[in-house]
Amino acid sequence: MASIEVAVIGAGLSGLALALSLHKQSIPCTIYEARSASLDIGGAIMLSPNALRILDGLGIYRKIKAHGFEFQDLHFYTDKPLELFEFGNKEKYQYDALRIYRHELINVLVSALQEKGISIQYGKKFTRVLTESESEVTWAFEDGQTGRAACLVGADGIHSRVRRYLYPDLEPQFTNAVGVTAVVPTSQLTGTEAYKMPLTIMNPSYGAFVIAQQLADGSEVLIGKQKRATEIGRDGWNQLLHNKAWCVDFLRQGSESFPEIVGSAVSKISPDEINLWPFYVVPRLDTWASKHSRVVILGDAAHAIPPTAGQGVNQAFEDVYTFSTILAKCNQANLEQGLEIWQKGRQARIDQVLKLNAQIDARRMPQDHGSSAGLDTEPFDLAWLYSPDFDEMVESWLVDLV
Repeated sequence: MASIEVAVIGAGLSGLALALSLHKQSIPCTIYEARSASLDIGGAIMLSPNALRILDGLGIYRKIKAHGFEFQDLHFYTDKPLELFEFGNKEKYQYDALRIYRHELINVLVSALQEKGISIQYGKKFTRVLTESESEVTWAFEDGQTGRAACLVGADGIHSRVRRYLYPDLEPQFTNAVGVTAVVPTSQLTGTEAYKMPLTIMNPSYGAFVIAQQLADGSEVLIGKQKRATEIGRDGWNQLLHNKAWCVDFLRQGSESFPEIVGSAVSKISPDEINLWPFYVVPRLDTWASKHSRVVILGDAAHAIPPTAGQGVNQAFEDVYTFSTILAKCNQANLEQGLEIWQKGRQARIDQVLKLNAQIDARRMPQDHGSSAGLDTEPFDLAWLYSPDFDEMVESWLVDLV
């Protein structure tokens, strides 16, 4: 379907990567972004081998490698070493994991799109789909202008406006968990001799405390904790985020029950370096495409995943690459079938990630009082996650495409 024209709503990581992936398949596209520039929030992100393999195929990996911190394992501790959680391994999966600031990756993606002449139109806020036929879709922008394309893709995040066309009443679901993070200099840490980083120190009363290096030289670390919480709405979360004293107190709570490295990590925290993350998910959806398959959602718009295993953006990159590959192999007659096959294959991967998240959450959260259950230390098997060949995967999905 090389002649199809795709409109992408959202110039975040998903939308930018989608445009590059479509270009690789010789599918023309335009990105529309409501803001005046690509949204840059969230600090550093974890890129694991499954996503790095995709970014490498899009010509991005070598350009971002020098801007991030490379590592292989997350180390779990109580009062002693417990286990490793692999985030990457060059010998096993071709890539080590990469922790990189979101804005660094966005800058490289935008530059790549500019080099290829792919248009990003900023200040264009999508409002609603106007019409959809078997061959095209039209939509409206907030400024009163309209657009037309053969396919409209919502890569506009967990609060997707495009998704409202498919599911007018759907709202993301709160997972009853919230994380608070901060950034401190690595030089601030003491008592590091007994530990390998990045690390998670688990405490049955206060949950887990995470310390992860970032910047290419590892000169700063992200620190963070999670807690169970009740829903207080977006305004409530914003108020809590701006309550810096509460955030600092939460990070410091119980630090005396952790090893020295945690006490030093929370000893000095800049209010400007604090973030609060309520974790939401999108319930499992029957379809990611509209009746005529001319409106599609992907990434967080289709399946927002809590960041427990660091797979949110990584799974979004899997979405965009496999979607573009399948789109290039479909025609108007079998597009609906092709998208159904794509969603089925992707949903199976998402289900595995959600199962992995649940296993990790069970280890990170404080134990319920009176619980006799011990900390689970069963090793994680991650070859299924990090080592697939996505072109072969798509070919295996399409064996029944007619």
